[in-house]
Amino acid sequence: MKFSKKANDVLLNRFLLSLGILLLIRVGTFLPVPGVDHSDLAFYIQRHSAAKNLISTFSGDNTFIIGLFTLNIFPYINATIFIQLLLGFSPKLAKLQKEGDFEGRRSISRLTRLITLVWAVIQSIGVTFYLKQILFDWNYLLAAEIILWLTTGAMIVLWLSELITDYGFGNGASLLIYTNIVSNLPNLFKKLISQNGGNFTIVSAFGIGLLIFVSLYGIIFLQTGTRKIPLISSKQLNQASLQDISENNYLPLRFNQAGVMPIILTTAMLVVPNYIINLGIFPWLSFLQKFKLIYWLGYFVLILIFSSLYSSIVLNPKDIADQLQKMAVTIPGIRPGVQTTFYLKKVIKRITLIGATMLAILTVVPNFIESTFNITGLNGLSTTSLLILAGVILDLIREIENIYYSNVYNNMYK
Repeated sequence: MKFSKKANDVLLNRFLLSLGILLLIRVGTFLPVPGVDHSDLAFYIQRHSAAKNLISTFSGDNTFIIGLFTLNIFPYINATIFIQLLLGFSPKLAKLQKEGDFEGRRSISRLTRLITLVWAVIQSIGVTFYLKQILFDWNYLLAAEIILWLTTGAMIVLWLSELITDYGFGNGASLLIYTNIVSNLPNLFKKLISQNGGNFTIVSAFGIGLLIFVSLYGIIFLQTGTRKIPLISSKQLNQASLQDISENNYLPLRFNQAGVMPIILTTAMLVVPNYIINLGIFPWLSFLQKFKLIYWLGYFVLILIFSSLYSSIVLNPKDIADQLQKMAVTIPGIRPGVQTTFYLKKVIKRITLIGATMLAILTVVPNFIESTFNITGLNGLSTTSLLILAGVILDLIREIENIYYSNVYNNMYK
C-alpha cells in the first residue's frame, strides 16, 4: 500500500503525537506522589504478595512507586462499563445515544467523565487507606493529599487519552491498556521461566506456543467474523439481479458483540467466593478451591449467559427491523415487520451462541494448559488481554486504511 506525501505526513504527525502522550503518561507513572515514603512501601511489598499484585494491577509492572498516574485509565474503563450497563437498562439514555444529535452525544460524554471522576475518587480512597498499614507517618492530611494527587492524575490521563482519540492513532483508552499489557509481557515471561524452570519441556513449550496461536486466531475471528444478511431495497429490484444485490448489500452481524464484557462480569462474580473465604465467612465454601473443574464449568456457563444477555442489550431485533422498514429495505424472502423481527432474533441467537461458546473455550483453555503441563502463571496470557491486543491492532490497521482511502478520494476529486 503506497501513501502520498500528504498521507505520510498525516500518519507521522498522528504517530508522533500518540507516542509522545504515551511516553508522558509512562513517565508520570513513575513521578512519586509527595508524602509517601517509598522505602517503607518497597519493604512491605517485598514481603506481601497481595500488595505487590495490587500495585502491579494499576501500574502494569512490578514498580514500587505510587505515582501521579498510578490509577492510569482504569477509572475511565470502570465508568465506561457502568455507562454501558446504564444504556442497557435505561431506554432514555439508549435513545439519546442512538438518535441523539451532537449535543446528545456530548451529554453522554459529560456523564462518562463525571462517573470517571467518582470512580477515580473511590479508587484513590481505596489505595490511600490501604497504605495506612504500610506508612508509619500516615495521617488524614496526608491521606487527603494522596487522594487529590491520584484523582488529579487520573483525570489528566483521561484528557490525554481523549487527545489521542481526537488527534492521534486509534482509541486513546484502548492504547493505554495495550501499553500496560505489552509493558508487563517481559515480567510475565520472566515469571513463567522462574516459577516453572523444572516443569518446562519441549512438549509444554509447544503447548504454550499452540495455545497462543489458537487463542490469537480465535480472537481475530471473533473480532472480525460476521454473519452477512442480504438486503434489498425497492429501488434496486429493477436495477440488478438478486444475486448481485445480495453480494453488494448486506447487514453484518458480528459473532462477538459483547467484547470483553462477559469475561469482566464473570470474573467479578467468581472473585466473590474467594473474598468470602478469605474473610472467614462461610468457611465451608473452601471446598470450591479444591475442585477446579467446578470453577471452570462456572466460568464457561457464566460467559455463555452474560454474552447472551449483553448481546440482547446491544442488538435489539425489533429496532433493526423498524429501521429497515423505515428505509424501505427488506431481507429477501422475509416479510417486513414482525416476520423480519423473528428472523433477526433467530439469527442473532445462533451467532451469539457460536461467539459465546468460542469466547468461553478460549477463556478456559489457559487453565486446562496449566493443569495438563503443571505450569503456573499463565493467567497473564488471559483471553481478555489477547482480545485487547488483537482489537487495538485491528483498529489501528483500519484507521491507517481509512486515512489511505480518504487521501485517494481527495486526490480523485480535486
